[in-house]
Amino acid sequence: MRKNIKSLLTFSVAVQAVLIDFVMEKMHGISRNRAKALISNRVVLVNNKIVTHPLAELKAGDVVQLDRSKHKMSFRSNDLDIVYEDPYLLIIDKRPGLLSMSNNTRQQTAQSVLNRYLEKGGGRCTSHLVHRLDRDTSGLMVYAKDVQTQQSLINGWQELVTDRRYIALVEGELENKQGVVRSWLTEDKRFVTHSSTIDNGGKYAVTHYRVLTSSNGYSLVECVLETGRKNQIRVHMADLGHPVVGDSKYGGKSDPMRRLGLHAYMLCFTHPVTGKYLRFETPVPVSFEKCLNEK
Repeated sequence: MRKNIKSLLTFSVAVQAVLIDFVMEKMHGISRNRAKALISNRVVLVNNKIVTHPLAELKAGDVVQLDRSKHKMSFRSNDLDIVYEDPYLLIIDKRPGLLSMSNNTRQQTAQSVLNRYLEKGGGRCTSHLVHRLDRDTSGLMVYAKDVQTQQSLINGWQELVTDRRYIALVEGELENKQGVVRSWLTEDKRFVTHSSTIDNGGKYAVTHYRVLTSSNGYSLVECVLETGRKNQIRVHMADLGHPVVGDSKYGGKSDPMRRLGLHAYMLCFTHPVTGKYLRFETPVPVSFEKCLNEK
């Protein structure tokens, strides 16, 4: 459906900027909370695509539009945010405790939330899972709006995804500030993943890690996945003797946040249909920072 051009305020980006700051400036100094609300309520477009992440980066030449239409559908959910949407993809920021897709129960999932949103929009498309996050892991995920796009991403994942990073809050202070963990992972009948330094027929897994900061008996670690195996980061941090906070399954002894200390914070990939390079990044969860900073 073509938008009424009169409902759009249009601005050109002259120099590199962050979306929320740009909106505040162009809307005559509105508050940061108000600018964030406009963005999260899906009334801001960048280069004709809805963008809902306030820290999205703008570059010179980008076109930012604010849709003033009173009939524009808004998205609100306590379980996830839609960071990016186009005719083919949905990029979300999932909260911890939410399943990625149905497990044959009536429990709400990220997929069911997205399907309700798409249904209300009047379209015929539904969401299709591209990759999973553990229920208790938060962060960035990709869903496709059609099977063809889903399969293009799944089949070309290794070639299309150029960077995928997590933030882990782990117990203790790591002896080495950076390094690589390599092992073979196998899952037993109890769905517990075991790690071996020798090839035991399992799946080879590689995690690069870098300590960002340490305080209060915890370390904030950036983990870059070279492979994407089930529970890979959780098992590899346990291999180092520093399990993820809140991860009793793999040796964690502390649970100060009442959640798993793992967040998928960065995802960079080439769009399987348009060929455009996409980069998404979310902030470190506030609860992680509180653990590090509390006296």
